[in-house]
Amino acid sequence: MIELQDVAYSYGGGALLSGISMTLASGSFHFLTGPSGAGKTTFLKLCYGDLLASSGQVSVFGQDARGMDRDDIARLRRRIGVVHQDCQFLDHLSVAENVALPLGVSGKDARTEMQNLTDLLGWVGMSKQMDALPPSLSGGERQRAALARAVIMDPEIIIADEPTGNVDWEMSLRLLTLLVELNRMGKTVLVATHDLNLIRAAKAEVAARVLRIANGDIQLAGADL
Repeated sequence: MIELQDVAYSYGGGALLSGISMTLASGSFHFLTGPSGAGKTTFLKLCYGDLLASSGQVSVFGQDARGMDRDDIARLRRRIGVVHQDCQFLDHLSVAENVALPLGVSGKDARTEMQNLTDLLGWVGMSKQMDALPPSLSGGERQRAALARAVIMDPEIIIADEPTGNVDWEMSLRLLTLLVELNRMGKTVLVATHDLNLIRAAKAEVAARVLRIANGDIQLAGADL
């Protein structure tokens, strides 16, 4: 689904990533770990087309990212759900309205999707907060709402950037459970995290592979994780 061939990305005159070649297959579950500033977020952005590689080729669903026009990117974003590290919401809209925003952008009528929206908010445990405004949410509630927004379009790939970075361990496990459920439904999942305990917990539930990024390169981590 996502294939990188000898990909490099330079920033500020220096190479942040270089020589990366790998494939994220359909239905796989990958963790991406590594020190802060190593390029985890940059790698994720290359995977969902928010950045273009300085050299090499990134193919998503068989299409070269460099050759995509604005319409191609728009279609790509419907097939990839992204949970950003710093999830942003429109504070004057309710949780339900924020989660439903991708439906409006895609041209779908959110009113006709109301039952699906209600079911989705129930799935992430946010039924009681669906009419709440974002400033009233806890960190864990914001992350669950962000996950709901990322999957509202039923994407094939879920990419999450440090989704448990600002929540306690209990909430981290709850978010992990949701991501594992998505993977069991056939979704490809890629999660950037610095939390090795979370990775160990996931390995008891799903056949997750661990990618480690360091010194501009990404390699499959060993069994020590």
